[in-house]
Amino acid sequence: MKICIISFDFFNFDQNIVLELKRRNIQVDHIDISQFRYKYSSVFDRITNFFNKLIFKKSIKKIEMEKDVLNHLKQKQYDTILVIRPDCFTKQTHLEIKKHTNKYISYLYDSCTRFPIDYLLDGDGVFDEIYSFDLDDCQKFGFNFITNYIYFDKKEIKEQNQNVFIIISVDERLSFLNNLANHLSGKNIPFKFMLIGKRKPKNINENIIYSKKHIFFEDLQTDLENSKIFLDLIRHGHNGLSFRIFEALAMQKKIITTNASIKGYDFYNPNNILVLNEDEEININPDFFTTPYEPLSDEMYHKYTIQNWVKTVFKLE
Repeated sequence: MKICIISFDFFNFDQNIVLELKRRNIQVDHIDISQFRYKYSSVFDRITNFFNKLIFKKSIKKIEMEKDVLNHLKQKQYDTILVIRPDCFTKQTHLEIKKHTNKYISYLYDSCTRFPIDYLLDGDGVFDEIYSFDLDDCQKFGFNFITNYIYFDKKEIKEQNQNVFIIISVDERLSFLNNLANHLSGKNIPFKFMLIGKRKPKNINENIIYSKKHIFFEDLQTDLENSKIFLDLIRHGHNGLSFRIFEALAMQKKIITTNASIKGYDFYNPNNILVLNEDEEININPDFFTTPYEPLSDEMYHKYTIQNWVKTVFKLE
């Protein structure tokens, strides 16, 4: 079996799919478009690109990136090609990619509200199958539902030094994050909240840490291991579970989240998972911070692993 994965793998989540396929002795190629670099030939080239994007909504960088992907596929044929972030390509490019495979599928771990793909669903559509983590999108468009996945081995439960941890970008979630920081500070509950963005927001809780630098999973190991609770703040328009939820399952940590849909999953346990409403006053029972984590059964845990995800999506034995 020969598989190709095409994705924008900036945070290296998709590489875990590649590694699991290789572990199964499946031949796999990974085209990571986050690694594509376009070099302007001149100042004129850069100015031309600016006006093309402004007036004609066309980007030289995107056009060249798509050409680069098609060059990688020349004279190659696959049993299956999986595209993650299909919104990065025009419909014409998708149709060209499709010529190189017997089965063309996609996985969405962002909602169609944030990254629309309506233009790929017209008529017969481009893909043979589309999987999505978002329940609303699955109901609206008829996608196959599948969650994100646990991508590393289960960790033992250990003593932790800090209670609540999160790292997010500066976006619409900031207001609630700041309110929660103020609440926890007032209760003397230790936490570590990290914000990533181009500019430090004004009037935020003094204990919130700000950085301009992107931080990857491998840089967070100490913070994740030392935290008793992971905070998960849902992006507006999302109705799926983020990777932070599955990292919490793997590290056997409690979760505080604003994603109410988590109550519909079979692993939901109010002892382990606290759901907060952004529109209501924050009021957390202090027992949530002191009661121990209740582990999942082995069967339920396996359901959400990368091993089961790969088996389901690629129809493997």
